[in-house]
Amino acid sequence: MNKLKFGIPKGSLEKATIDLFQKAGWVIKVSTRNYFPSVDDPQLSCALIRAQELAHYVEEGVLDAAITGKDWMLESGCDVVEVQELIYSKESPRPARWVLVVTEDSAIKGLEDMQGKKVATELVSFTKRYFAERGINVKVEFSWGTTEAKVVEGLVDAIVDVTETGSTIRAHGLRIVHELMQTTPRLIANKESWQDPWKKEKILQMGTLLKAALGADRMVGLKMNVPQKFLEDVVAVLPCLNAPTIASLYRTDWYSVEVVVKEEVVRELIPLLLKKGAEGIIEYSLNKVI
Repeated sequence: MNKLKFGIPKGSLEKATIDLFQKAGWVIKVSTRNYFPSVDDPQLSCALIRAQELAHYVEEGVLDAAITGKDWMLESGCDVVEVQELIYSKESPRPARWVLVVTEDSAIKGLEDMQGKKVATELVSFTKRYFAERGINVKVEFSWGTTEAKVVEGLVDAIVDVTETGSTIRAHGLRIVHELMQTTPRLIANKESWQDPWKKEKILQMGTLLKAALGADRMVGLKMNVPQKFLEDVVAVLPCLNAPTIASLYRTDWYSVEVVVKEEVVRELIPLLLKKGAEGIIEYSLNKVI
């Protein structure tokens, strides 16, 4: 039987990725003592690996495909196929950012002030390239953790760290000087696997359904019955992805109206629909929007 070897990112993206797969149609179960989760698809085998390492394993062919961040793809410099961007909107409503950070009272105001300075980061290779491409000589050292503490204690002049809102950075009395890049999760594939028709089709199938599951995030379906005399008034207030689906009810002058809307509008929309003449309103959750 054909089988696709797939890498799940261990760490901050782990739960969000497994939840996303479940919405897309795959149930992945992780054991605390096992780095090889079970999955309810005999054509798929999974490995739980740190996001930082996944691109290497995909490039080498240990894995056929995986989900990892754009940041770790750029850090590794691995030659892989980038199949699909996957923005985990519920867990990460905006792209994560790698930023240059200093203490609030630091004299460093911009990149040009970093000449001859020392930087700590987990993203060593990318940071070295970034400064070198701009002709700025800095010493970049790997941070094994507690990166923010290193600049607070004066062990380094600055750090390059990842953030979404910057709130944690500000809470530590630190200041963002410059944004180096934004990063989002990506579905990637091994180049040889991508040339295999079966594996390519399987990877594309996963990409389509994962994207569809993300498209359904914070979207709901609304279904209601509307008498003909109120139909135009109800349709006029309906926000939807496309035109609403309208079907006449058997042997009546009533219609069934169905739409897909953003979850946050429902609290205002349902009372308005009732006022406009809709009845029997049903709200239901969605797993995929394609």
